[in-house]
Amino acid sequence: MTPELADRQEHVTLYTPEQRARRDATVWTTVQGILAPAQFLVFLVSLILVLRYLASGLGYEVATLSILVKTGFLYLIMITGAIWEKVVFGQYLFARSFFWEDVFSFAVIALHTAYIWALLSATLSPHGLMLLALAAYAAYVINAGQFLLKLRAARLQAEVAA
Repeated sequence: MTPELADRQEHVTLYTPEQRARRDATVWTTVQGILAPAQFLVFLVSLILVLRYLASGLGYEVATLSILVKTGFLYLIMITGAIWEKVVFGQYLFARSFFWEDVFSFAVIALHTAYIWALLSATLSPHGLMLLALAAYAAYVINAGQFLLKLRAARLQAEVAA
Protein backbone atom coordinates (compact mmCIF):
# COMPACT_ATOMS: atom_id res chain seq x y z
CA MET A 1 0.00 0.00 0.00
CA THR A 2 1.40 3.40 -0.95
CA PRO A 3 1.80 6.07 1.75
CA GLU A 4 -0.88 8.19 0.02
CA LEU A 5 -3.37 5.32 0.05
CA ALA A 6 -2.53 4.51 3.68
CA ASP A 7 -3.11 8.16 4.62
CA ARG A 8 -6.45 8.20 2.78
CA GLN A 9 -7.47 4.93 4.49
CA GLU A 10 -6.59 6.47 7.88
CA HIS A 11 -8.87 9.44 7.15
CA VAL A 12 -11.77 7.12 6.30
CA THR A 13 -11.35 4.99 9.46
CA LEU A 14 -12.77 6.81 12.47
CA TYR A 15 -11.69 4.29 15.08
CA THR A 16 -8.98 1.70 15.34
CA PRO A 17 -10.17 -1.55 16.90
CA GLU A 18 -8.61 -0.45 20.21
CA GLN A 19 -10.32 2.95 20.07
CA ARG A 20 -13.66 1.32 19.23
CA ALA A 21 -13.26 -0.97 22.24
CA ARG A 22 -12.50 2.01 24.50
CA ARG A 23 -15.45 3.93 23.00
CA ASP A 24 -17.81 1.04 23.65
CA ALA A 25 -16.51 0.42 27.19
CA THR A 26 -16.53 3.96 28.58
CA VAL A 27 -19.44 5.48 30.46
CA TRP A 28 -18.69 8.74 28.64
CA THR A 29 -20.19 7.31 25.45
CA THR A 30 -23.47 6.83 27.31
CA VAL A 31 -23.20 10.31 28.83
CA GLN A 32 -22.77 11.82 25.35
CA GLY A 33 -25.64 9.67 24.07
CA ILE A 34 -27.93 11.14 26.74
CA LEU A 35 -26.71 14.75 26.64
CA ALA A 36 -26.82 15.17 22.86
CA PRO A 37 -30.57 14.54 22.42
CA ALA A 38 -31.33 16.38 25.68
CA GLN A 39 -29.43 19.40 24.39
CA PHE A 40 -31.29 19.18 21.08
CA LEU A 41 -34.64 19.14 22.90
CA VAL A 42 -33.63 22.19 24.96
CA PHE A 43 -32.51 23.86 21.72
CA LEU A 44 -35.89 23.25 20.05
CA VAL A 45 -37.83 24.67 23.00
CA SER A 46 -35.49 27.64 23.20
CA LEU A 47 -35.68 28.26 19.47
CA ILE A 48 -39.47 28.42 19.68
CA LEU A 49 -39.28 30.84 22.61
CA VAL A 50 -36.73 33.06 20.84
CA LEU A 51 -38.79 33.13 17.64
CA ARG A 52 -41.93 33.87 19.69
CA TYR A 53 -40.19 36.84 21.29
CA LEU A 54 -38.93 38.12 17.94
CA ALA A 55 -42.39 37.78 16.38
CA SER A 56 -44.46 39.19 19.23
CA GLY A 57 -42.18 40.92 21.73
CA LEU A 58 -43.56 38.60 24.40
CA GLY A 59 -41.63 36.27 26.68
CA TYR A 60 -38.21 37.92 26.76
CA GLU A 61 -37.39 36.56 30.23
CA VAL A 62 -38.33 32.96 29.47
CA ALA A 63 -36.51 33.10 26.12
CA THR A 64 -33.42 34.44 27.87
CA LEU A 65 -33.60 31.73 30.51
CA SER A 66 -33.94 29.08 27.81
CA ILE A 67 -30.84 30.39 26.02
CA LEU A 68 -28.88 30.22 29.28
CA VAL A 69 -30.05 26.63 29.86
CA LYS A 70 -29.11 25.72 26.28
CA THR A 71 -25.68 27.30 26.79
CA GLY A 72 -25.23 25.32 30.01
CA PHE A 73 -25.97 22.11 28.12
CA LEU A 74 -23.48 23.15 25.44
CA TYR A 75 -20.71 23.71 27.99
CA LEU A 76 -21.54 20.42 29.72
CA ILE A 77 -21.50 18.40 26.50
CA MET A 78 -18.22 20.04 25.45
CA ILE A 79 -16.54 19.17 28.76
CA THR A 80 -17.83 15.60 28.79
CA GLY A 81 -17.00 15.26 25.09
CA ALA A 82 -13.42 16.32 25.78
CA ILE A 83 -13.22 13.65 28.49
CA TRP A 84 -14.67 11.12 26.03
CA GLU A 85 -12.03 12.04 23.44
CA LYS A 86 -9.29 11.64 26.07
CA VAL A 87 -10.53 8.15 26.98
CA VAL A 88 -11.03 7.03 23.37
CA PHE A 89 -8.22 8.83 21.51
CA GLY A 90 -5.75 9.78 24.25
CA GLN A 91 -6.18 13.56 23.91
CA TYR A 92 -8.80 15.94 25.22
CA LEU A 93 -9.68 17.64 21.94
CA PHE A 94 -8.76 17.78 18.27
CA ALA A 95 -8.30 14.05 17.80
CA ARG A 96 -7.78 13.41 14.11
CA SER A 97 -11.19 11.74 13.67
CA PHE A 98 -13.07 14.70 15.19
CA PHE A 99 -10.74 17.59 14.43
CA TRP A 100 -13.10 19.72 12.31
CA GLU A 101 -16.09 19.01 14.55
CA ASP A 102 -14.06 20.24 17.52
CA VAL A 103 -12.88 23.33 15.62
CA PHE A 104 -16.45 24.24 14.73
CA SER A 105 -17.58 23.46 18.29
CA PHE A 106 -15.35 26.29 19.45
CA ALA A 107 -17.11 28.66 17.07
CA VAL A 108 -20.43 27.51 18.53
CA ILE A 109 -19.13 28.03 22.07
CA ALA A 110 -17.77 31.46 21.13
CA LEU A 111 -21.17 32.58 19.85
CA HIS A 112 -22.99 31.27 22.93
CA THR A 113 -20.40 32.88 25.19
CA ALA A 114 -20.71 36.16 23.27
CA TYR A 115 -24.44 36.02 24.01
CA ILE A 116 -23.77 35.66 27.75
CA TRP A 117 -21.22 38.48 27.66
CA ALA A 118 -23.60 40.76 25.75
CA LEU A 119 -26.43 39.91 28.14
CA LEU A 120 -24.37 40.60 31.27
CA SER A 121 -22.75 43.74 29.89
CA ALA A 122 -26.00 45.06 28.38
CA THR A 123 -24.10 45.60 25.13
CA LEU A 124 -27.01 44.59 22.91
CA SER A 125 -30.72 45.33 22.97
CA PRO A 126 -33.08 42.46 23.71
CA HIS A 127 -33.75 42.17 19.97
CA GLY A 128 -30.02 42.12 19.25
CA LEU A 129 -29.48 39.45 21.90
CA MET A 130 -32.11 37.25 20.32
CA LEU A 131 -30.52 37.66 16.89
CA LEU A 132 -27.15 36.70 18.38
CA ALA A 133 -28.80 33.65 19.95
CA LEU A 134 -30.18 32.70 16.53
CA ALA A 135 -26.69 32.96 15.04
CA ALA A 136 -25.37 30.73 17.83
CA TYR A 137 -28.21 28.30 17.19
CA ALA A 138 -27.53 28.20 13.45
CA ALA A 139 -23.90 27.33 14.19
CA TYR A 140 -25.07 24.69 16.68
CA VAL A 141 -27.28 23.06 14.03
CA ILE A 142 -24.34 22.87 11.61
CA ASN A 143 -22.13 21.37 14.33
CA ALA A 144 -24.81 18.87 15.34
CA GLY A 145 -25.02 17.87 11.69
CA GLN A 146 -21.27 17.29 11.61
CA PHE A 147 -21.53 14.94 14.58
CA LEU A 148 -24.53 13.12 13.11
CA LEU A 149 -22.56 12.52 9.92
CA LYS A 150 -19.69 11.10 12.02
CA LEU A 151 -22.11 8.89 13.93
CA ARG A 152 -23.42 7.56 10.60
CA ALA A 153 -19.86 7.03 9.35
CA ALA A 154 -19.01 5.12 12.54
CA ARG A 155 -22.03 2.86 12.06
CA LEU A 156 -21.06 2.23 8.45
CA GLN A 157 -17.49 1.47 9.53
CA ALA A 158 -18.77 -1.00 12.12
CA GLU A 159 -20.91 -2.72 9.49
CA VAL A 160 -17.91 -3.06 7.16
CA ALA A 161 -15.76 -4.39 10.00
CA ALA A 162 -18.43 -6.97 10.95
